[in-house]
Amino acid sequence: MSSPRVRRIADRIKVIVAQMLERRIKDPRIGFVTVTDVRVTGDSQQATIFYTVLGADSEAELAGTAAALESAKGLIRSEVAKQLGTRTAPTLEFIHDALPETARHLDDVLARAKAQDDAVAAARGETFAGEADPYKKPREDEGDWGEDDEE
Repeated sequence: MSSPRVRRIADRIKVIVAQMLERRIKDPRIGFVTVTDVRVTGDSQQATIFYTVLGADSEAELAGTAAALESAKGLIRSEVAKQLGTRTAPTLEFIHDALPETARHLDDVLARAKAQDDAVAAARGETFAGEADPYKKPREDEGDWGEDDEE
């Protein structure tokens, strides 16, 4: 687990990068970019920034956004260094976060599985296997065993 200092640095970098992308970076290739997570190494020398792009359907749009982020990396790093106030500025690496696509794929798989289960349930009859009352009941004795039998 990372130290509280490293977590605070990562959270601060996330806010700074998001503000930079919203206000100062004017590259038209950058679409609706959302910074989802920032991971910083223990020595605060390297920061990995995960991002998603809303509405990017094609690989060309994602590649364009990645190229725009790479070209703006120096400006973003200098702003991060200025606002963090640490001795060294961490190197930045931008990685497209595939989590939303993975979650969407899992939702599709679960929807298909539910549809197949519903189809199987509809095809199955309403009769159940076994008897109508499958539970065992205690024996009902016809005589009292505790009393003496008369013959």
